[in-house]
Amino acid sequence: MGYALFLGCVAPNRYPGVESATREILKELGVEFAELEGASCCPAPGVTRSFDQNTWLTIAARNLALAEKGGNDILVICNGCYGSLFEAAHLLHDDKKREEINKNLAEIGMKYGGKTNVKHFVDVLMNEVGVEKIAEKVKNKQDKLKIAVHYGCHFLKPHKLKGIEDPERPTILDKLVEAVGAESVDYMDKNLCCGAGGGVRARVPELAMGMTKQKLENIKAAGANTIVNPCPFCHLQYDRGQKDLGEEYSIPVLHLSQLYGLALGVDEKKLGFDMHATPVNLPS
Repeated sequence: MGYALFLGCVAPNRYPGVESATREILKELGVEFAELEGASCCPAPGVTRSFDQNTWLTIAARNLALAEKGGNDILVICNGCYGSLFEAAHLLHDDKKREEINKNLAEIGMKYGGKTNVKHFVDVLMNEVGVEKIAEKVKNKQDKLKIAVHYGCHFLKPHKLKGIEDPERPTILDKLVEAVGAESVDYMDKNLCCGAGGGVRARVPELAMGMTKQKLENIKAAGANTIVNPCPFCHLQYDRGQKDLGEEYSIPVLHLSQLYGLALGVDEKKLGFDMHATPVNLPS
């Protein structure tokens, strides 16, 4: 059994380099994956679920059923997709709820049996590939980078269900960036939201940008020269946010897959840096 790669919406539509980099590094690291043909939006729980939980759950169940049909668990590259699909899979362990949702799926000739697990690619890199193997694969050591890692809101929580790591004292991303030779820089409010999630960026942009500005100020004050995240939507908020704020932070923003692409020797043309709003001018 391998993984069904779930790309979500933001990466393929806004940052195709994140999608391309993910495919390349998974191949380099020996993680088996297949395309999840016909997948839709996860869908984002902060929007869809707010209006109707069963609609959200039916759409999510359809994605889970597609992976189940192929005999694969789902591998996600986005915190929001992870939060949505993981929670849906958890709720659908309940036989009565799954039966209810399957009545909806039956209208399109589908059924979900409750067997699909959902994994975040960061969890897979750390706990299935391992930092030792990653370090062995490094071709271009990233020792010029002083990285501010951003964990995001939906990766580690709820801890009692996901069990990856303590969300109040996380280290997994720090260890993964250090595995390729970079320095992980501690900074104030490290675990604070980027500002984008839950529809805040769309509904209350001034609040979202205020949160982003606070994070950027703290990152700058700590002396970091790069931001690394595990989520395309957080990625968008930091990358586009610097331009939207109109202030000269000029801190390059990399999804973890792009950082690993650099370290593992992936052709930079496949990393999509030309699609970033904030130029990716990394120290050499």
